[in-house]
Amino acid sequence: MSDSSASDKRAVTIARKRAPRQRFNPWRVRVLLITLVLFAAITVFFTNSFLVTRFTETTRNRAELRLALYSGNILSELRRNSIVPQLLSRDPALIGALNSADYTNSTQRLISFVEEIGAASLMLLDRDGRSVAATDRNRLQSLHRTEAYFVDALRSNGTVFSVIKRESGGFSFTYSRRVESANEVLGVVIVEVDLQKFERAWSGISDAVFITNSEGVIILATEPRWRGLQEEEALKRQPPSGAISRALQVTADWTNDPGDVYLRGEAVMHSQARISFRGWQIASFTSFASVRERVNGVLALEIMGFAILLALAFYFLNRQTAGRMALFQRESAELRQLNIRLQREVAERQKVQENLAVAEQTLAQSSKLAALGEMSAAVSHELNQPLAAMKTYLAGARLLVGRGRPEEALSSFQRIDDLIGRMGAITRQLKSYARKSGDEYAPVNLGDALASSLSMMEPQLRQRQVQIEKTLPQEPVMVMADRVRVEQVMINLLRNALDATKSEANPQVDVLLAAGETAMLTVRDNGQGIENLDALFEPFYTTKQPGDGVGLGLAISSGIVNELGGRMTARNSEQGGAVFEIRLPILHEDSAVSAKPAAE
Repeated sequence: MSDSSASDKRAVTIARKRAPRQRFNPWRVRVLLITLVLFAAITVFFTNSFLVTRFTETTRNRAELRLALYSGNILSELRRNSIVPQLLSRDPALIGALNSADYTNSTQRLISFVEEIGAASLMLLDRDGRSVAATDRNRLQSLHRTEAYFVDALRSNGTVFSVIKRESGGFSFTYSRRVESANEVLGVVIVEVDLQKFERAWSGISDAVFITNSEGVIILATEPRWRGLQEEEALKRQPPSGAISRALQVTADWTNDPGDVYLRGEAVMHSQARISFRGWQIASFTSFASVRERVNGVLALEIMGFAILLALAFYFLNRQTAGRMALFQRESAELRQLNIRLQREVAERQKVQENLAVAEQTLAQSSKLAALGEMSAAVSHELNQPLAAMKTYLAGARLLVGRGRPEEALSSFQRIDDLIGRMGAITRQLKSYARKSGDEYAPVNLGDALASSLSMMEPQLRQRQVQIEKTLPQEPVMVMADRVRVEQVMINLLRNALDATKSEANPQVDVLLAAGETAMLTVRDNGQGIENLDALFEPFYTTKQPGDGVGLGLAISSGIVNELGGRMTARNSEQGGAVFEIRLPILHEDSAVSAKPAAE
């Protein structure tokens, strides 16, 4: 502080010392204290409302995320075990054992399989429903002639899934498939899926979780007494006594915010999600205990701060009442110390702010450089295709003009104009690779998109003299997607196929479009195949020479297919070459009709 400021402070201090002592006004002090108390109460009230809302939303999001994770684990386990009966039904050793009725090594073979598969148990039944081999030796020679998994498997040509209620409580989940040899049924192979391990894992958390089938019956639950009951009946007859009950016992929710569900008079949060398997649903009950504890912790600190502030206020008031004169005598020294402390704090804060500004500038520059590098690499790759086509069209137009055929050259210029428009669309779509696009999807005919993509690649195909074999269905194959992105994926696959057949004398690319439960597009080439399938869809992975590609095409295409709800896979063909397959959810007529008003 400057000398003039210091002299002004000393003058103020001397004037205070010389001024006549004013009469103390208690009413003014009381008004200030009441105002402080009201301000503290209002602050605590609004802080509580804000934090409860925020922490509740956070807890709800975490509960929904856990449900998504649990449902994914259940679905993955079911899908992984669903293929096992088909493989076991074709096992030569098991078929030979059923033909010869010699089951000496069958049980040991099933035990070796179950360790690799991770299933709960495996069992082999003969045509009479008798257990002739089983990983659980207690079930050997037991009869299963009337069981649903045995009867349904004999009647079906495929794998049958069954949910059987156990006598000891709970449910067993099995896949079964009949074993055939020379069109003769020899027996049935049974695979029991171990879903109880998820119950044991869920029991270690503070949520109550259960899964219901399509009929609303609870088949998996952290609370054993809920199994086999409807949700409403389970909550009414058997209140939760596991982890959620322990969480409720320590809950002291004194707010007026209503819960989703009330168990034993306590509010809990109810979350529900759908499992994409036979109409199953998963639900959980989460206590508000964690929300209340976190809010109470913040409120306790806030109330403690106001209490300290009130204590300090009373302290200074008492000091002022007891000895105002002593306070005036020490005022100058306290002000000088306060001035020095403030100057030190101001200097430290200025230094911290300068360091923070430098750090923010560095971070912003790093973020800009990272975004610039990603976009530059993506744009350089995606624009190679239309630029190559433009170069071909320009060369053709130059020849046509030189031969005095300007009207035919105009068609080449029109195609170049279309390519320029497409380049703009590609750059807009490449931005969505780094940031989620907000554009709405619309029904897309994959046949039309494939025709447009082949038209885009026409100059390269004509130049390379590549034989294209197309197999298209008669009916349109409709999906809900963004057509520009779909064509972008198709062009990337066609371009990779062309690059893979550069060294072939008779290059050939087969394109197959089919529609079933899903829409499937297959692109097959007769090149050298793929060396590293694991890193194929990783960004910047490429086997091309420098300058021919940056390794982003397949990574971008895989990301686009995943955003559309589909899946892209790659494998090597037995006849040679690589095979890329794209599966997208097919759009049925009723879905297309309902999507049109939404798009409008």
